[in-house]
Amino acid sequence: MTEKLFYEDSHKKVFTANVQMCRPKGEYYEVVLDRTAFFPEGGGQYADTGWLEDIRVTDVRERDGIIYHVMEAPLEEGLQVTGKIDWDMRFLKMQQHTGEHIVSGLVHAGFGYNNVGFHLGSEDCTMDFDGEITKEQLREIEWQANEAAVKNLEVQVSWPSKEELASLEYRSKIEIEGAVRIVTIPGYDVCACCAPHVKRTGEIGLIKLTNVQRYKGGVRVTMLCGFRALADYAGKEQHVKNISALLSAKEDKISQAAEHLKDECGRLKAKLLEEQKKLLEYRACGISGEETFVCLFEEGLEGDGPRILMNLVLARGAECCAVFLKTEDGAYRYVIGSTNMDTRPLAKGLNEAFGGRGGGKPEMVQGSLKGKEEEVRAWIEEKARITKE
Repeated sequence: MTEKLFYEDSHKKVFTANVQMCRPKGEYYEVVLDRTAFFPEGGGQYADTGWLEDIRVTDVRERDGIIYHVMEAPLEEGLQVTGKIDWDMRFLKMQQHTGEHIVSGLVHAGFGYNNVGFHLGSEDCTMDFDGEITKEQLREIEWQANEAAVKNLEVQVSWPSKEELASLEYRSKIEIEGAVRIVTIPGYDVCACCAPHVKRTGEIGLIKLTNVQRYKGGVRVTMLCGFRALADYAGKEQHVKNISALLSAKEDKISQAAEHLKDECGRLKAKLLEEQKKLLEYRACGISGEETFVCLFEEGLEGDGPRILMNLVLARGAECCAVFLKTEDGAYRYVIGSTNMDTRPLAKGLNEAFGGRGGGKPEMVQGSLKGKEEEVRAWIEEKARITKE
């Protein structure tokens, strides 16, 4: 059994230990020490990283009470080594995890919901609850959670006996065998947990609940704590300043300015489409009404422009019209319509010949393909000739 120093002191950054075993494991090595401050993955919290001597520890795993350090190079068995955990990352994870306990405790006390899922990721932390929480309720929970942080409460850790545990009210994410470690934040939460935590709630810093969404009959809440919340605020603050400068609006007025810009863009887009329709009518008038099968290659059409042009050509007497619109990546969007033939076989043939996809109804098909204009045009003209015959 590996002695777990992270339970004795969650703030231990450096320690010494003896190498009990070292063995190759694929491209890496697994090292077992007699004791360690490296926390293996568990309780929703991913493993610590750091160094043993000058060798990088990339992962830590626990099996049957033994902790294995995944390393980039071997260590000599029997050697005494110095271990150093990546403290900045460990502390950041503890900030998130203790913040999660406070939020989950508040949700459980206020709504009776259980935390049925917790993931402490590399960018944020998510909590899944088995009941509905509105955005307004989330803001109240966030405020209460920050009050808990400001109180700088001691985060208490205990190992109750079976008798004590039987009469103890506590949250537990999973069924636990053997000794149960209880983490208590007075007045806010009592929960079984195997992970290291901050010593006092003040170390968490800011607790920010950034999102809530429906998930598996309940909700998923996204949270940032401490330095993560500060970094998120700094990033969003810079975005606000940039948008403020672009819109020539005060920072507290950018929403109204963006709404005004959206309305103006909508009006301009509608006007542009009207002008495009006039140009398409002029374009269609230039096509001989005697052509029965028309093939057009266009650029710069917006929205339903290709379909509008196709219908205008059909209205002038053509039996079938194919419009190909060149896209930014050099491919083509197409729309094919007819007044008296099934266009689906034509689309199927096009897709097979030019690696395209799409389909539709007998009177009109739409899709996309890749190919050179001259090759696509030649293919269409050949099909038109066969159809005429």
